Amino acid sequence: MSIRTQELFRAPEFNVNHWVDANGNKAKAINLSDLEGKFKVLFCFQSWCRGCHSKGLPNLKTMVDALEGNDKVVFLAIQTVFEGYEINTFDKMLATQKQYDLKIPFGHDAGKDDKSQSNIITNYKTGGTPWFIFIDTHNNVVYSDFHLYASSAINFLETIR
Repeated sequence: MSIRTQELFRAPEFNVNHWVDANGNKAKAINLSDLEGKFKVLFCFQSWCRGCHSKGLPNLKTMVDALEGNDKVVFLAIQTVFEGYEINTFDKMLATQKQYDLKIPFGHDAGKDDKSQSNIITNYKTGGTPWFIFIDTHNNVVYSDFHLYASSAINFLETIR
């Protein structure tokens, strides 16, 4: 599987202020710089997104389970709110983490003033949700898209050691 975007670019800082750890406890902000030397898989979702629940989150769960124990790959889920601010709340993000039993950090990104477009959507130029972003160990975005075949992604990620 070739994991490449049309145009390789340097990953900007996340700028997501609201995080929970793998157990749903409030945590300090995670920065890109905290994950130096790791391959990062970011999953962008909204709690009310049908595609996120039918395809994206199940694919994320499959990948997280398959790569368990590989400390070179880090998974992060970020609720990238760009509409439905009253529905896509921090509490809904927590419920989503629990619903899928995803033992990974989750972030809530509703923009600069909690009512503007998500910083991730703006900085990473995503096209909505569900959206996967792969960032290599040198902090280059090497994949960014709606569509992801979990089995192909797993085959690729298993090569990272």
